[in-house]
Amino acid sequence: MGVKGLQYFMDCCCPESCVTVDLREMASQHVARNATTADSTGPTLVVDGMACLCHWYTCKDWLCGGQWREYLDVLKNWVEAFTSAGIRLVFFFDGVVEEQKRQEWVKRRHRVNREISKIFHHIKAHGEQPGRERFCLPSGLASFTRFALTSLGQEVFCSVREADYEIASYARQHGSLGILGQDSDFIIYNSAPYLSVAKLRINSLTTVMYDRQKLCRATGLAVTQLPVLACLLGNDVVSEKQMQHIRSNAMATYRKNNPAPHSGAPQGQMVLAVSQFVSSLWGRQEEETGHIPQSLNLSPPQRELLRKGICSYLLPGQEDPHQGDISAHPSTAAFEKYVSPEILKACREKHVAAEGYMVYNVLCEGVAECSNTLEDEEDAELLPQALVYKPCRQHIYALLLGHDGSTVDTPAMKEWFVYPGNPLREPDLVHPVPVSLPCDHPSLDVLWFGTGPNDSALRLTSFLTIFGCQDFSELYGAIEVSLLAALCLVTYIVLEVQTLSQEDVDAYLSQSVCLSIKSPQELQQIKLPFLSSRAVQLGSLYVRGLSHLLGANCASGCPLPNAALMPWQSFDGRLFHSKYLLAHTGAEKTVLLDGDSSRLSLFLHLREKLIETCKKRGRILQSRPRSSAPEQSHKTTPGPRYRDRHTGWPSGGGGEEWKQRGEMTGGPRHGGGWRERGEMAGGPRHGGGWREGGEMAGGPRHGGGWRERGEMAGGPRHGGGWRERGEERRDQSECENRERLGERGGHRGGGMRGGQSRGRLYSSRGRYQLAPRWSQPPAPGT
Repeated sequence: MGVKGLQYFMDCCCPESCVTVDLREMASQHVARNATTADSTGPTLVVDGMACLCHWYTCKDWLCGGQWREYLDVLKNWVEAFTSAGIRLVFFFDGVVEEQKRQEWVKRRHRVNREISKIFHHIKAHGEQPGRERFCLPSGLASFTRFALTSLGQEVFCSVREADYEIASYARQHGSLGILGQDSDFIIYNSAPYLSVAKLRINSLTTVMYDRQKLCRATGLAVTQLPVLACLLGNDVVSEKQMQHIRSNAMATYRKNNPAPHSGAPQGQMVLAVSQFVSSLWGRQEEETGHIPQSLNLSPPQRELLRKGICSYLLPGQEDPHQGDISAHPSTAAFEKYVSPEILKACREKHVAAEGYMVYNVLCEGVAECSNTLEDEEDAELLPQALVYKPCRQHIYALLLGHDGSTVDTPAMKEWFVYPGNPLREPDLVHPVPVSLPCDHPSLDVLWFGTGPNDSALRLTSFLTIFGCQDFSELYGAIEVSLLAALCLVTYIVLEVQTLSQEDVDAYLSQSVCLSIKSPQELQQIKLPFLSSRAVQLGSLYVRGLSHLLGANCASGCPLPNAALMPWQSFDGRLFHSKYLLAHTGAEKTVLLDGDSSRLSLFLHLREKLIETCKKRGRILQSRPRSSAPEQSHKTTPGPRYRDRHTGWPSGGGGEEWKQRGEMTGGPRHGGGWRERGEMAGGPRHGGGWREGGEMAGGPRHGGGWRERGEMAGGPRHGGGWRERGEERRDQSECENRERLGERGGHRGGGMRGGQSRGRLYSSRGRYQLAPRWSQPPAPGT
């Protein structure tokens, strides 16, 4: 978030603090200054990866799940622009969400959820992707970008505390060229120069540097007073509301002493007013920055909060003499009594080096979290990914904590997962569920460090069993590892999502099989006649599933190479969307597989294995073709213009290309929002859907519908959607998509596998109030 109003002040009210710089020239000057030193690393730019995501993802399509191969090319070109200029890059990503910033994190998540709701309303009304003003990062982008940069040979770190702090600390310690980001906190830290990624011109390598000294001259403050200014204006630690009375008094005094108002908006006046207030209380030579004057009108809790906020900006070597070394981070792991010191050491090292996923947060923090996902809150058939993947996470927790079911003292995991219906007032407490292995439950030391003849097979079995796919061990080595991973994931989704149809499975598998023969350019040229809201959600569901494959792989000792689990190996949003539309029009399998006989044979083989495994578990796939085309009456753009722009259809609108593949006719207008005609029976693994009071009957794994205790949004034509009350308007000036999305873990329904408990049910907490079930099936087009 940064400091409230400070970025605006520098950009609009203090132009002297904004200096255009040439990074090549800065690099040359850096080399000249350090010519006589032992600096062998050369000019280094420390990059705030989270702030760069919305600038990196420039692919035209962002809604269908991500154009991952195209995105990988973008990253490669971006990195090469710096390395060719002799500039070394070091990337940092958020690895944890500190508890003192949790409430701010929650506020952002709710804000993004409201934006996602608007996106799905647009899709269902117009059948197309909204404009860039509604841009939302593809689900999982932050998590997989770390691995993408590592694959490009870059140095990547994942933080164990607030990433801004680690970035500023690293840059100061290593004498870096600058910090590339978009967060005004970086001008508060007394560290390397703060360079704007939003104003970066990659071709010329020029950008704007926010000059700390010039800002101080404009505000009349010393550099050591900037942390006080930041906290009184409001930041991630000290909210605006908590210091409102101080700012109001400061503004009143400022206006009294300055009858001729400062030019610019009130935000600019506020920064000057608070700066004068800070200067009046703290002398310019005051070194004890953490000391709060008694004259400041604060309650004891407010005083302590302000002290913590100020100290959060003090880097190593800048400690407050009254507080000692505040930069020291707690070293005690949350669950250290359940694992060996060697495991904790390896866990932390892999996390920091951005080589692990989920494991550090579970073992060392006792917390798992996942940010917003592109999901339709009004879709009564598809559960959110957080609930779909909950059982596999419970198995991961059990594997990590050595829980084999013989003891009852295994702790619950705190999960902060964003999904419709979760107010995020407190974490969900989720208990581990043992993995049913054919042998004794292995220790984590054996899985991670074992070199015995059977240890490799044990790792693979542990991984596959987490997803109920142990029968696929025979495929290891027979097919590409990325296809084995995709098969596991799709099988798992079929077992957990009872509304998934044969057509959905065909779409998932065919796009995975066809992806390897497609170039990024071919993928970009795929034409889509319209977008389906259901396909959008299924795409996000798959990508979130890949992150769970990654977490399970790390927990199992990495039986598969992490590189094989990356989305660019098995998923492309546009390709999946095209396969989804084809599959639901009844296209022939040869058409679905692009007329490639070898791909068709592989597809049929994978499909047969999936059906066989699901059948053993009582899950019979059904064919449920559906149309998701929006009604023409809802379009705001003329049909011919829309078709010309998006599909290459002639202006007559015949859509012959798609007619040849299978005509789409009639059907629901909301992209799968309605349940299939005829009430859906729970199936052997699901106890019959949601009860009306929001209680889960037999586990929340299927499409009975659910919603938060909030107002119905959309009226009777939407199958029980919900929306939070008191919706706020988003501040369009913020780049919401560079927020720290903290994508760690996932979340899924608490259904029972083999009658085992999946941890605390959510009904007791009022998380769900169900969408009304139809007394009769809705008529077509209702």
